[in-house]
Amino acid sequence: KTFKGVKEAHAIQAGREVRVIVKPKEITDSQAIKLAKDLRDKIKKEMTYPGQVKVTVIRETRASEVAK
Repeated sequence: KTFKGVKEAHAIQAGREVRVIVKPKEITDSQAIKLAKDLRDKIKKEMTYPGQVKVTVIRETRASEVAK
């Protein structure tokens, strides 16, 4: 969560996947791609792990309305 614009971060599937949810108003699509690469590089540099770790950055904007 130390990266700019990160709202939530979760390690799932026994640490084999990292999902990061970013604030869509602060991070653009191209910045989300760069963030995924930066996270991948940080994991490679700082951690020891067998196999692979998948990094997924999720950036979405939702809009909903209710008609009554």
